[in-house]
Amino acid sequence: MLERIHLVIVREVARQGSLTAAAESLFLTQSALSHTVKKIEQQLGTQIWDREGRSLRLTQAGQYLLSLAERLLPQFELAEQRMKQYAAGERGTLRIGMECAPCYQWLLKVVSPYLARWPDVDVDVKQRFQFGGIGALIGYDIDVLVTPDPLNRPGLRFDPVFDYEQVLVVAESHWLANVRYVKPEQLVDETLITYPVDTDRLDIYNQFLRPASITPRRHKTIETTDIMLQMVASHRGVAALPRWLAEEYADRMPLAIVKLGKQGIAKQIFLGMREGDAVVDYLKSFVDFARDPVLRDPLWPQPRVRG
Repeated sequence: MLERIHLVIVREVARQGSLTAAAESLFLTQSALSHTVKKIEQQLGTQIWDREGRSLRLTQAGQYLLSLAERLLPQFELAEQRMKQYAAGERGTLRIGMECAPCYQWLLKVVSPYLARWPDVDVDVKQRFQFGGIGALIGYDIDVLVTPDPLNRPGLRFDPVFDYEQVLVVAESHWLANVRYVKPEQLVDETLITYPVDTDRLDIYNQFLRPASITPRRHKTIETTDIMLQMVASHRGVAALPRWLAEEYADRMPLAIVKLGKQGIAKQIFLGMREGDAVVDYLKSFVDFARDPVLRDPLWPQPRVRG
C-alpha cells in the first residue's frame, strides 16, 4: 500500500541526490533509510531506483511517484499548517505571488490597511517561481496570484480587481512627449526599457509592436521602477507602464505620458486563487481590499472596477 512516508522519501532522495544526504535530512541513519527504500520497493512490487554507486536514479515508476509527491505533499503540509493555526486561534500566512512587476507598489497600498484589519495574518510576497505563477498556485506554493494574464485552469478562479491603461512614458522634452498618441513605427529607433520579463508576456510587444511587425532599436531590462524612470527622464530610453504608476512618478520627475495607439491599451489586474480557498475569510477579505480603493487607501486614485 502506498503511504505518505513513501512519497516523502522519494522526494527527499531526489532532492538530495544520495541516500547519505537524504538520511541526514530525514534524521535517519543511512542503514535505516536503505532498509526503508528496499521495503518500499518490495511493498509496491516494482523497482523505484536504479543504483549507480552511492547515487540513486529514479526509474520510470519512481519518476511517477516523484511527480505525485510534488503535487500532494505541499497540500498535506499546508493542511497541517492550517490545522495547527486554527487550533492555536491563529489564521496563518497569506502567500502572494506576483506576475505583475509594476504592481508591487500597488500591492503595498493594499497590504498596509489589510494587515491593520487582520493582525493575526502574516503576508509573504513571492515574485519568482520555478514553474511560473499558475504552477505555484496549483502546487500550493502561494495562495493568491496577482496577474494581468489569467488562465483558465480547473480548480482555479480569477477575480478582476481593477482596470488600468498601459501607456508610454518618455522624458518631458522627448520628441514624442507632445503627440496625441504613439504609433508603433515611431518606436523603431527607440530604446525600450522594461522589467526583466519574457517579451511574450509584455503587452507593449503583444498588443502594440508585434501586430505592426515593429521591433525597437534596443530592448533593455531594469528590475526597479525608480531606476527605470530615472533612465527615461535622462533620455536613455522609453518605458511602458500602467497609467496610475506613470502618473505617480510624473508628479515628481520630468516625465511625459503618451497613449499607446489611438485606442490605447486597456488591461485588468486579477487575483487568482484556488476555488477551495475562496471561502477562507482572510483570503476573501484580501480580494475585497484589493477591489475597494476606499478600504485600501482613501487617497489612492480610484480605478474603475468591473463587477
